[in-house]
Amino acid sequence: MEVTVKGAVDPKSGFVVDLKQLKDVMSREVLDALDHRFLNKEVPEFLSKIPTTENLAIAIWQRLAPKLNQAQLHRVRIYETLDLFVDFYGEDFHGES
Repeated sequence: MEVTVKGAVDPKSGFVVDLKQLKDVMSREVLDALDHRFLNKEVPEFLSKIPTTENLAIAIWQRLAPKLNQAQLHRVRIYETLDLFVDFYGEDFHGES
């Protein structure tokens, strides 16, 4: 998985986002919640939705986007293999974003 963010660079820190804070949010909201889980039975988003790579990227977006303070989420990339992946940019899908 890859996540990219965008936003204004803080003139004091020189960062768009504190990478430690981003890593903490990703660990809590994605890795701790999804890693080594039976997605269809243990993850609320997939109790009634098939956990395809595309749906996984959307679910990760929905978990991360509201948790970022200074930066905006720009892209979630989920790899199936080294050369097969899905990119999600928060596009509107079925009336949700």
